[in-house]
Amino acid sequence: MSPPKASPVVEAGDFAVVQVFFATDRSLTGKTNAAQRFGDFPSTLSYGTCEVSIPREHRMGELESPSILKFEFRENPAKHVMLLDATLQPKDAYFAGLAARVRVSARDSAFVFVHGYNVSFEGAARRTAQMSYDLGFDGAPVFYSWPSRGQTLAYTIDEQSIELAEDNMKAFLSDFFARSDAKNVYLIAHSMGTRALTRAVAALMTEQPELRPRLKEIILAAPDIDARVFKTRIAPALVAAGRPVTLYASSKDLALVASKRVHGYARAGDSKSDLLVLPGVETIDASAVDTSLLGHSYFAEENSVLSDLFYLVKDGKRADERFRLRGVNGPSGRYWQFRR
Repeated sequence: MSPPKASPVVEAGDFAVVQVFFATDRSLTGKTNAAQRFGDFPSTLSYGTCEVSIPREHRMGELESPSILKFEFRENPAKHVMLLDATLQPKDAYFAGLAARVRVSARDSAFVFVHGYNVSFEGAARRTAQMSYDLGFDGAPVFYSWPSRGQTLAYTIDEQSIELAEDNMKAFLSDFFARSDAKNVYLIAHSMGTRALTRAVAALMTEQPELRPRLKEIILAAPDIDARVFKTRIAPALVAAGRPVTLYASSKDLALVASKRVHGYARAGDSKSDLLVLPGVETIDASAVDTSLLGHSYFAEENSVLSDLFYLVKDGKRADERFRLRGVNGPSGRYWQFRR
């Protein structure tokens, strides 16, 4: 195994190459193409690294892809965020490489991103690299890809998959804390992915309280969790760990609206009916920012949650210190909104 680069970003002419680490419990397909190497059925854990291109003309928050309107019919790393390679590694070699990457960062830091519903392995790799690049993240960028079908109409199938992934995710996080040497860990989850992450981290912090000082932040973007369950069970368990929790919500997230129709109850990330404002949780109403891409990717749009995360992750600023936000004193307590 080659030694890790001093930075997760390497310039390659008209584009940069970002190396990200992954863990996944997706099935292996036997195909050699990086985008098709992993399927959408549950399996045992696999580990490795991906290389993703970021074009020189990249705009913050965008996942540049081929556009028919621009007569682009093939991916081009000089123009698109493209998964170039996905390399499997033995578990020991993987964690050795991950720890080495963490040690060469300025603050021994890493983030773990868990994607949401309707996301393929390729999509998770591209998004993780784009987030790392846009945040100027100095540590190890890591993503956990559970076996989402990556299809809009497979919502209920994805629900079953994320439930099955919880034990594997907890096992990975336990190994991650034990073997990565990261002293500043950011856990970021989106949409349906927040279900497994919140339960796994709450259990892990209860079982191994010595890990708590290393958990810098828990960031939940558009959590697709029953609001009642989040309020009574999940949030208290997370807050009990004594670590900061940030929740981004929106009244315009179409996937959460659809989820409410399926389940009959409000979701924790939906601010339309009742914005959750809870002790120990910094709740941010992101309804005012760009909610394009079917309204379910606002956490990574320009001038939105990703730009706010820049100051949270890079500078460690709390909500009251971040200039894109304004505080609101509501009947349930203080929350924040994006400035218009």
